Amino acid sequence: MKKLYMFVLIAGLMLSCSGELEDMNVNVKNPSSVSGESLFTAAQKNLIDQMSETNVNRNIFRLFAQQWAQTTYTDESNYDVINRNIPEQHWSELYRFTLKNLEQSTIAITESNDIESVKNNKLQMIEILNVYTYSILVETFGNIPYSEALKIDILAPKYDDEETVYMDLLNRLDAAVSKLDEGASSFGHTDILYHGDVMAWKKFAHSLKLRMGMLLADVNSAKAKSVVESAVSAGVFTGNADNAALAYDRAAPNTNPVYVALVTSGRSDYIPASTIIDIMQPRTYDAEGKVVAGSVKYTDPRAKAYFASNIDADASVPETVYFGGIYGANNTFANYTHIGARMHEPTNPGVILDYAEVEFLLAEAVERGYSVGGSAESHYNKAVTASVEFWGGTADEAEAYLAIPEIAYSTAEGGYKQKIGVQKWIALYNRGYTAWREWRRLDFPKLEAPEGAMVNSVPVRYTYPIAEQTLNPAGWGAVKDNYGGDVLTAKLFWDVN
Repeated sequence: MKKLYMFVLIAGLMLSCSGELEDMNVNVKNPSSVSGESLFTAAQKNLIDQMSETNVNRNIFRLFAQQWAQTTYTDESNYDVINRNIPEQHWSELYRFTLKNLEQSTIAITESNDIESVKNNKLQMIEILNVYTYSILVETFGNIPYSEALKIDILAPKYDDEETVYMDLLNRLDAAVSKLDEGASSFGHTDILYHGDVMAWKKFAHSLKLRMGMLLADVNSAKAKSVVESAVSAGVFTGNADNAALAYDRAAPNTNPVYVALVTSGRSDYIPASTIIDIMQPRTYDAEGKVVAGSVKYTDPRAKAYFASNIDADASVPETVYFGGIYGANNTFANYTHIGARMHEPTNPGVILDYAEVEFLLAEAVERGYSVGGSAESHYNKAVTASVEFWGGTADEAEAYLAIPEIAYSTAEGGYKQKIGVQKWIALYNRGYTAWREWRRLDFPKLEAPEGAMVNSVPVRYTYPIAEQTLNPAGWGAVKDNYGGDVLTAKLFWDVN
């Protein structure tokens, strides 16, 4: 494993050691110089690192989802994305260090001497990861450079319509998965997601298609229904073993980025927010802000993994009680519950799509009348159980939790969007981007901007990088008014409710 990650590091350094655009104009077509396999490995790691990251300079989605609060700094919790130029980092990681590596990997593998069937499988896996990466960009920004994005001779690419891009990505995904050949090999150990397992890549592609199809449900139900039913009939994830996840190494620089932020940085910048703690462990507070003895209704079985037991409760409260920080406020680290031990592990996996998410999507699909089999309740129960087990809990714990009236699908408060939305948001703890995306889509749980924030509601998109205004003024200028002059509160095409 260590040799593999050194391979990733070398590949990344060879392609990405400089921030200048001229770096992209290097001839890496010769696979003896930079192999297509190493470029694919580097692209995978760059992508998963970015989606897992929690450094405030690169990824603040756990804060946008209000699952974590801040201590030392609070700018990001109050929606200041400009001071650290955070959208630029997300944009750059996905375009320059993921999509560009994938493009160069495609060129190198196309020109390689691989057996045609092996070459084909490699190219389709690259294409599936292209689709995933572009889908994240669309879901984050809206209109994006796409048709001209990676052309080295076009320094100011046009922005393509977000819905048009999304539909094209679905077509690309269908084409790629249809060409995968289970009878041939592929990347092997240089594929750090599935180790070249073609069947696993098919399941990943179908599950991604399911996720993308459901994103369209409120804006184009007929298309969503067709896409979702097609994905499910082809075969989506059926257990946690299918999860698209990178097993990080114990040795730097290939540890989980969250471990770097929480442990090796020597900083204490984050604590769980009261927003999530008060949902996972509902209780009553007295006038002084203390938990009323006996008022804790229940404790989610995942709480012991999500949170640390570092705060002593009042002697009159016998159970372990967690105390979340106030979102958007300057919280004192020592006075609140800390983030759970698992997030402090260097090898904690980086997940980009998982089985619990798939089952929640299926529960919602049933409620929308799509033919995916099963009941909404059965899929909901499978989703919650998968999440509990992923975080170290047992099937018995999940069953007991699902029997609580406030949690049971038949008796939980609200309509299906609320029932599924709240539990999905809990399950997506430590997957900040996806938690934020699904909150935007389902509108649950109800989140509010902190008092005094830079905008008066929770952001629903990233603004474009400042560099786009200066380096690509024509492209940026042509689309900024689609989003209220490029603001955080302008909804994207699929976010209509």
